[in-house]
Amino acid sequence: MSERPPVYDVAIVGLGPTGATLANLLGAAGRSVLVIEKERDLFPLPRAIHYDGEVLRIFQAAGLREPVLAISRPGTQGMHFVNAAGQTLLIRGGTAALGPHGGANNYYFHQPELEAVLRESLARFPNVHVRLGTALTAIDVDSEGATLHGSQGGDGGSFEARARWVVGCDGARSPVRQHMGSPMVDLGLRQPWLVFDVVLTEPVDLPPHTVQHCDPRRPMTYCNVVGNRRRWEIMVLPGDDREALVQPENLWKLVAPWVRPDQARLERAAIYTFHSVIADGWRQGRLLLAGDACHQTPPFLGQGMCAGIRDAANLAWKLDAVLAGRAPDALLDTYESERKPHVRALIELAVRLGGIIQTTDPAAAAERDARFASGEPEVFELPPQLLGAGAFDSLQQDLAGRPFPQPRLADGRLLDELLGRRSAVIGQRELLAAAAPGTAERWARSQALVIDEPDPPLADWLRSHEAGAVILRPDRYIVGVARTGSELDRISQYLPVAP
Repeated sequence: MSERPPVYDVAIVGLGPTGATLANLLGAAGRSVLVIEKERDLFPLPRAIHYDGEVLRIFQAAGLREPVLAISRPGTQGMHFVNAAGQTLLIRGGTAALGPHGGANNYYFHQPELEAVLRESLARFPNVHVRLGTALTAIDVDSEGATLHGSQGGDGGSFEARARWVVGCDGARSPVRQHMGSPMVDLGLRQPWLVFDVVLTEPVDLPPHTVQHCDPRRPMTYCNVVGNRRRWEIMVLPGDDREALVQPENLWKLVAPWVRPDQARLERAAIYTFHSVIADGWRQGRLLLAGDACHQTPPFLGQGMCAGIRDAANLAWKLDAVLAGRAPDALLDTYESERKPHVRALIELAVRLGGIIQTTDPAAAAERDARFASGEPEVFELPPQLLGAGAFDSLQQDLAGRPFPQPRLADGRLLDELLGRRSAVIGQRELLAAAAPGTAERWARSQALVIDEPDPPLADWLRSHEAGAVILRPDRYIVGVARTGSELDRISQYLPVAP
């Protein structure tokens, strides 16, 4: 009789930033995890270059704040929009101040270095197994889980494993999504751009900030990445010969106003088509999707990887709650309903911003420049971090479904260092004591941390929102606030507990 394959709590297909983050979060929660990745080695060239303060907070939740900060730089210089005449149309300022998540609002990094940190950190968890060089070939799903069939490179032969849940973090061409049959909805942008990465070999007088060159003759973006790395993203025009465009002699002509080939080493030049698509159906029974497998956004907001990392954080605590028996698997249906509206808003904003940058009609560009000069440019701030309908009090749209800030506490710790991976009930002692006995029991059964003597920054937050208590989910989103004992009883019902 053949040996039965091992059964994991979760199998993750794909070990990019989204899959590696999810594996770290589930590993830290004590879940048995299998990760399969078709490539044996890290992709050595730069791709994503930006993450934000909330994403740093998610890395912190995985115990990786310091290693990630060590390979990143805060984006303190901001972004300048410059027209064809060299006039600055708009400055989106950066800041060195700590943002609401306990870090800077923006960071830049080199993706191979980040992926190395995420992958190497998985060695902390004996419950997380990684199989590189293993391509998914088929999935058989039943009521108890799924059997994954894989092909191992070289002479490794076939591979088979069982998991209760499977998450496809396997990119834009996701085999998991194809198995699910989830259609991709196009949100309107399909534009080729040349991405040109260099490493400076000598000091060059280049801006420390990002520049959006809004020149209708050739729209272009310049990025100061990290260390000596610099990037130009160059719009491909209809008459361009793409094969000729990526030849070194032509590449250097495009960036000649800023850098010469004797001042920098070409690391990568490739033409990518910027897409704006989102999947319908992020869950099908035991199968789920995350990251590029279910949404792709143009890079104008630097939110592509960030969206996938947020997927991982939303999904990790819900999978853990379901696996622990504290919640029915219907909780996983709130994953798409919560995340999809925010992702869609980000994509639509990136498309709109892309329309401003990509203008190639001189008359339209002149009209745009005049609008900026008048002081009334189109607003393109990031949409609020508000979840769609899901596992929180939908009656409190002003606060519930939004992330709670992470202040530094009196003992020097950041809030999440105190809370760990738990839910939290934070409030005035008198109000918490007014909760019904069954409510206090629910807090205990949900393993929530109860704080009835909040530090000054927490007490200040409650006071500023005229609230006596707040309940937080493990991903630090607000379940709801309470001003009365009965309101506290009601919002406590959202905490997942074992039946």
